[in-house]
Amino acid sequence: MEPIIEFHNVCKEFRLGEQFDSYATLRDLFSGKRKANKLNSTVKALNKISFSIEPGDCVGIIGRNGSGKSTLLKILSQITFPSSGKIILRGRVGSLLEVGTGFHGELTGKENIFFNGALLGLKKSEITAKYDEIVSFSGVGKFIDTPLKHYSSGMQLRLAFSVAAHLEPEILAVDEVLAVGDAEFQKKSLGKMSDVAKSGRTILFVSHNMGVIASLCNKVAILNYGELIDYGETKPMIEKYLAILETNTECVFQSKTNPELPAQLIYASLVDSHGSIQNEFAFSEPISIKFKVAIHNVVKNSMMAVILYDQLKERVFTVLKPLEILVLGEHGMTLSLPQKLIAPGFYTIGIEVFAHLDGVYQNIDHIISFSILDDGTVFSRNSYGNYGRVIIDGEWFDE
Repeated sequence: MEPIIEFHNVCKEFRLGEQFDSYATLRDLFSGKRKANKLNSTVKALNKISFSIEPGDCVGIIGRNGSGKSTLLKILSQITFPSSGKIILRGRVGSLLEVGTGFHGELTGKENIFFNGALLGLKKSEITAKYDEIVSFSGVGKFIDTPLKHYSSGMQLRLAFSVAAHLEPEILAVDEVLAVGDAEFQKKSLGKMSDVAKSGRTILFVSHNMGVIASLCNKVAILNYGELIDYGETKPMIEKYLAILETNTECVFQSKTNPELPAQLIYASLVDSHGSIQNEFAFSEPISIKFKVAIHNVVKNSMMAVILYDQLKERVFTVLKPLEILVLGEHGMTLSLPQKLIAPGFYTIGIEVFAHLDGVYQNIDHIISFSILDDGTVFSRNSYGNYGRVIIDGEWFDE
């Protein structure tokens, strides 16, 4: 049987652009006098990606932020095209990449369902046969005749996933956009993807959640800085990826300011009780995270969420910091984590800067990482293998 997808030396380069000395006059444009200061001309998002996917495989695409995962799915979905190399597809592709992708804001939910079906090459009768199922699964039936521009991002996501999953393309490509939805919808969507996989269709799924990848996928591709590190069975690939993360711990994060963002994180570091930057801490040792936030526009209800992820990229807990009280400029702040709480193991910190009514400004799953070492817990003395993720010193009362 022929592979349903073949990647042959796929490369994708993005042009960084040019800077001009000044605004051009009409005379400059015609005379060619306007000169550009060329920056580094291109950046490689993907570099010589080659592998094949068999019909019915459910493939997890994993890697750190900026490794090329989303770009790979965009090329697969023909939203963008490779700079060189080629992809051979032997089936229709349905994709859910970003909220609103492939939908038209002026069309109603109903019209968008038929519009997307037509893009997949389906007849009107085929779409009609699936229509009630799509609307029921999405949960937006009350608003199905409302223009999409009036939908919330969550409503758009539910409708988009329902369309992509129910119109039965041979290939389903899903980016981690599902993380935007609520917990109930995520569970419902993952159940549907499992059903799709069991039906023999091919799935490509991008996620940072190794637990979901392990339960859903039978194959995994590891990307790092645009290159394919390895491709194979799920369990050894996840183990290899986690080993890569543990050997590349980063205890400092820095980012250039972007004035277009109302608020953003520009610096973060892990420090010990002496203020020294570290990436290893004892279980009984206090941990602090130093942050620097740039406020370019004060927005009501703006916040920064600091998220602790475990080794499998499961969320352990979230700490919120209100930002609306800050004035314009750069602000330093420190988050002190309770000692003797986080169980020994490997962890990463992610952040999300957002406002309740204005959306997400910054979302980075992995800014810094660290290890908690066992320095004599009861668990180590009794040789228990699994600590869990937090160790709580509860108070007991004899009755």
